Amino acid sequence: MAEATNKIEYGLCNVHYAKFSYDAEAKKYTYEKPVAIPGAVTLSFDASGDTNPFYADNIVYFNTKTNAGYEGDLEIALIPDSFKIDILGEKEVDGMMVENSDAQGQEFALLFQFEGDTSGRRFVFYRCSAERPSVASNTKEESTTPNTSTLTITCMARENDHNIKSSLLESKGAERYGKWFTEVQEPVAAAA
Repeated sequence: MAEATNKIEYGLCNVHYAKFSYDAEAKKYTYEKPVAIPGAVTLSFDASGDTNPFYADNIVYFNTKTNAGYEGDLEIALIPDSFKIDILGEKEVDGMMVENSDAQGQEFALLFQFEGDTSGRRFVFYRCSAERPSVASNTKEESTTPNTSTLTITCMARENDHNIKSSLLESKGAERYGKWFTEVQEPVAAAA
């Protein structure tokens, strides 16, 4: 019997981030427990990279392609203070959130889920950086329209194995799927 696969995917939910450290000598990433980012509205990442055709004999003789990861936007209801502190480098001082021009942001893993007609698909982008968001709002009129915040995120290859992302359908691995938002899942090579 064939395994169930999706015909369509829709819906964004379960967005999380996970801080990490990288030991350059051991070439090992160590991820902390993922932290939820509630209020996901949209996520859109475009592939980054380039193609360079080489022409010979009046045709494209060889074409090189580079994979530079992804770049795009995550729109959420409100950026949690935990993300501002952990990733953007803000500090909480005497109850105030303080952004300092000398603060350096931290890289992180981004985890999220798309729903499907048969099975949800969970994703992890292993090495991301986020730009500081804009500050904007609108006046209240006859009806209240909530503001949203947008994070521009760059997803890059890891230094040790060049992995950029992984995904898993629930129908393809229920045990790992169940742990997806409690620990960053790594690909495991099958034993020879």
